[in-house]
Amino acid sequence: MCARTGSRSTSGPARRYTTSEVHDLVVDGPGGGLALRLYRPESSEAARPVVVFAHGGGFVFCDLDSHDEFCRSMAEAVGAVVVSVDYRLAPEHPAPAAHDDLYAALERTAATVASYGGDPARIVLAGDSAGGNLAVTVAIATCDRGGPAVLGQALFYPVIDDDFDTESYRKYGVGYYNAAAAMRWYWEQYAPDGTDDPRLIPTRAESFAGLPSAVVATAELDPPCSSGDDYADRLAAAGVSVQHRRFDGLFHGFLTFPALSLSEPARQEVWKMVRALVDGPDLPVTGTSGFAS
Repeated sequence: MCARTGSRSTSGPARRYTTSEVHDLVVDGPGGGLALRLYRPESSEAARPVVVFAHGGGFVFCDLDSHDEFCRSMAEAVGAVVVSVDYRLAPEHPAPAAHDDLYAALERTAATVASYGGDPARIVLAGDSAGGNLAVTVAIATCDRGGPAVLGQALFYPVIDDDFDTESYRKYGVGYYNAAAAMRWYWEQYAPDGTDDPRLIPTRAESFAGLPSAVVATAELDPPCSSGDDYADRLAAAGVSVQHRRFDGLFHGFLTFPALSLSEPARQEVWKMVRALVDGPDLPVTGTSGFAS
């Protein structure tokens, strides 16, 4: 977990990827200036797909720097313009501040990303952990409001809801990374007045029909895994194209630990799924990957 000061939590060199241009930007947000970091892969005559990314950290921790290496990797491997969003954090800024910031970043990106070589018709909302929650809730919101069109949602071990009575919480809620006690604390910081607001819990949406296509990557040993798996299943049942992988033997946050031997092959599989998403998904894929074997 990254420190509140913004120090990097991930292992490995922060400047490992050198092929991306990086632009630190500040745009108008609901709470004032909203910092964005835009990663642009090597130049191409064709407009690039765009990923608007919300970092994890339990709605409380992390920032642009904590996920810098991760975003560089994604930009290079997917061939996309990646826009990382420095949304406001709890408890100083409780819900729905983070949701509102990500929505504002989506609007701003759709309006301006063409000037950075991005294709505003191919925007994907992405997030890891708590950022996955934000990506889903904003995907739902933009559909409901008739906001910027979103091609897809890419979710990495997402914290979909605050349901602790699931199979994965019963199995892995104690003694595993992001244990149930920690997750309860995060929700208390983010939503001190409860989670009735529909901008907080995406599974309370009336329908998932019409939502953008999805990549959902979950981890077997992750307490919130069951909720992520269930979200993928519910999308598929609603007719949404889904690529879903549960990575057996891996834990919450595994994609942001490049020093972990199993992280890189898992990353490459996830990036392949995201590339398929931005290229125009049509065939659903589900299954597991036994990286622990």
